Amino acid sequence: MDVSWTLWVLTILGLCALIAVDFFIGRKPHDVSTKEAGIWTIIWIALAALFGFGLLLFGESQASGEFFAGFITEKSLSVDNLFVFVLIMAKFSVPSHLQQRVLLVGVLIALVLRTIFIAAGAAVIANFSWIFYIFGAFLIYTAWKLIQEARADEDEEDFEENRLLKSIEHRFGVADKYHGTKLFIRSNGKRVLTPLMVVMLAIGTTDVLFAVDSIPAIFGLTQDPYIVFTANAFALMGLRQLYFLIGGLMKKLVHLSYGLSVILGFIGVKLLLHALHESGVHVPEVTIPFSLAFICAVLVVTTITSLMANKKQAAAEAEAEAEAAAKKDDQADEESKSISG
Repeated sequence: MDVSWTLWVLTILGLCALIAVDFFIGRKPHDVSTKEAGIWTIIWIALAALFGFGLLLFGESQASGEFFAGFITEKSLSVDNLFVFVLIMAKFSVPSHLQQRVLLVGVLIALVLRTIFIAAGAAVIANFSWIFYIFGAFLIYTAWKLIQEARADEDEEDFEENRLLKSIEHRFGVADKYHGTKLFIRSNGKRVLTPLMVVMLAIGTTDVLFAVDSIPAIFGLTQDPYIVFTANAFALMGLRQLYFLIGGLMKKLVHLSYGLSVILGFIGVKLLLHALHESGVHVPEVTIPFSLAFICAVLVVTTITSLMANKKQAAAEAEAEAEAAAKKDDQADEESKSISG
């Protein structure tokens, strides 16, 4: 897709305007209700759909398909980020009314850092076509790693601060408590970070670690930097509302890691086939319509099997509780008989 500098500027300004509106509406710290989160989630998804159909309307059918495939992939991968966001919020004991501000600024930091990643990735791909071999192999390795982690079935997870975050805390110091929405305060004559600022940095920098997987994944669907950027932007900007909407449901998506591993593995194979094709080897290439259908099908199957597994587990737990209650009643009857005897 041939994108002029004018279109790039207009797109960035449009996204900035949307972010400004979102920030203005949520500028006052408050507890986000499910209704508010649901409305804004629908709005962001609708805006993404309008953008995708807009590309189709202006005759960019290939770009439209690539955008939707990229957006759905990035959105599904971003849900996995929410598990870590929950751990970060818990580790830093973020007050509920400040969580929406943390996520807004944290996601903005992530968007800026991902833009740098995208620009670097596009430059590398433009000059070194062999990078597709590395991207493909890396995604297949990541898919296998996800399966291994899912099968490990760890009971307890904890968030560990990355080195960058630790160095920032050591350099500036951190206050011992939250001070509303302030990011810096003066303590003993020294300017220090507030815990709120630390959490924002944690959200933003941790998301970049996930970008190590997701950026190669979307470049496996499209090599157009404009599509890569916009798909990432729309997927990230609705992440804050999605956190509050499905926060309580995330633990029920027990098969999500398996679904994501299948998607990443599929894109990894697609990248390797593309790399071979670029090297002059006659191999079949996976089309965007097939990729889009495959990704959607995997997500639907993953959701259905997760719900079935949760229903089965709930039934087993209810049965176990009923058996425990019956056993307790039997013991009580025996004790009462022995006492009366």
